[in-house]
Amino acid sequence: MGRRPAAGEHVHEIDDQTIEALEARLGRAHLRRRLAIESDRAAHVMTSRQGRKLFHLENSRIAKALIFSFLEISGLMRRGARNAAAVRVRTNGVPIADLPTELDGFTLLQISDLHVDRSPGAMARLAELLPELSYDVCVLTGDYRGDVRGSHRAAIDGIAKVRPLIKSPVYGILGNHDGLVLLPALEALGIQMLMNETAVIERGAERLYLAGIDDANFYGTEDLGRAAAPVPRPGVSILLSHTPEVYREAEAAGFALMLCGHTHGGQICLPGGIAVMTASTAPRWTVAGVWRYQKLQGYTSAGLGTSMVTARFNCPPEITLHRLERVS
Repeated sequence: MGRRPAAGEHVHEIDDQTIEALEARLGRAHLRRRLAIESDRAAHVMTSRQGRKLFHLENSRIAKALIFSFLEISGLMRRGARNAAAVRVRTNGVPIADLPTELDGFTLLQISDLHVDRSPGAMARLAELLPELSYDVCVLTGDYRGDVRGSHRAAIDGIAKVRPLIKSPVYGILGNHDGLVLLPALEALGIQMLMNETAVIERGAERLYLAGIDDANFYGTEDLGRAAAPVPRPGVSILLSHTPEVYREAEAAGFALMLCGHTHGGQICLPGGIAVMTASTAPRWTVAGVWRYQKLQGYTSAGLGTSMVTARFNCPPEITLHRLERVS
């Protein structure tokens, strides 16, 4: 049996100074858990004490080969690739009771699951769409890279190309494909990353609280209590979570809206958008688009990029404009 790698051994791209800064920011327990799981993932070592979901079909080479072979043999690969590049802009009205007048019409552009290194067609289409859109803030809900091992440079370089086309401010969270090494790299591009943290956005005399949590699907390093702590009651608050799996906790914490991704809406779906696979333990009704749980409104993006294979069926890639609407 091979030697178990030390925490951080396979994430050596993070220098000691950055590690110290991350510990001060995230807390020692959060940092050590994250680095330990990242190290084991890089070494192809996983135990029952790491990761909430140990087997991810999207990262299986056998599953990828089988799906790729089927699409090639059936002659559907080219069609699927064209579908994967046909990014559409969706709009979603979010009615909020007694929303302050200054926040009525406030719009968030959500971009999720870019998987930059696996989605060249979708990234090119994104660059075409961005200049034409009107919004107040942009939020990125995780999974910037496709490959979970090896260098992160392709993902960062791809995001760097489109970042000048995204109007500021831009906020983001990490997904289950993203290592901590991406955190300082993304912030260097002018993206404010939220790691169980909350940003305050001011509009006139009113404030909007935008919270973001670390990945709850694979790493299990989310802390909704810490993220929600700065939000006063009453107060208008939005939660960014890579996965919809924590919808119950989000509702209990008092968030009005939860924006997430991770599922790709199924990516390869049956007619009618019925997802064959979701890569999530969340209920099917949270897999794509608008949903509600008690007082919490939710939206799960079908995502921009692709995983496993660069193909989509009955599930177009998307970016979404969420418009807050005052309801008396």
